[in-house]
Amino acid sequence: MAKKAVATLHTGNAGRNHTKCIKMVKSPKTGAYIFQEEIVENEKVQEFFK
Repeated sequence: MAKKAVATLHTGNAGRNHTKCIKMVKSPKTGAYIFQEEIVENEKVQEFFK
């Protein structure tokens, strides 16, 4: 399934301008780590990880 999801992001011109980013964030409630996923524009990738 992952290959199909990645392939659909790259269709057309608009798909190549975005990147799927995943980062680990510590939950304030439980203290456990959770994964935050988001599709951002290529120019804003560094801003997402800050």
